[in-house]
Amino acid sequence: MTIPEIFNILQEKFPEAELVLEENNPDPIIRAKCEAIADISLLLRDDPDFSFDSLMCLSGVETVEEFQTVYHLYSMLHNHKVTLRAGGTKEEELIVPTVSHIWPTADWHERESFDLFGIKYTDHPDPRRILLPDDWVGYPLRKDYEPQKTWHKIPLTAIDYKEEDNGDES
Repeated sequence: MTIPEIFNILQEKFPEAELVLEENNPDPIIRAKCEAIADISLLLRDDPDFSFDSLMCLSGVETVEEFQTVYHLYSMLHNHKVTLRAGGTKEEELIVPTVSHIWPTADWHERESFDLFGIKYTDHPDPRRILLPDDWVGYPLRKDYEPQKTWHKIPLTAIDYKEEDNGDES
């Protein structure tokens, strides 16, 4: 099944999802409203015409305009794949329904996306940070991230090495 065919079926079943087919990428992407992503994912996994049984990757992304969650899905049965994208403006917190109940591997991917970008996943079974300590300030992969200079009095920035004067007058 082609991505435009998948898109047309999803558009019929989820008219409120404001679906957009982005075909100007090497692989076409289906963009959906954040609120609809879990329902769309459930259909893509459970409908025998789709059978997307594998979430290959889930990534947090920051573009110039927005934060996004990108889902790369694959069907072993039909040997086809699709990429979904859900995003929101930077002025608002990006809150996306979890898909960890649909594809268990999303549990870790969503935690990593939260930890590094601050994207929140509603109804996630374990929303703790996964890579950084719970009291870490900020989200390191955001473009506006300001690294902490210390953490619990431990210096985190590189030492400023100054060229020592070795007496040579060059």
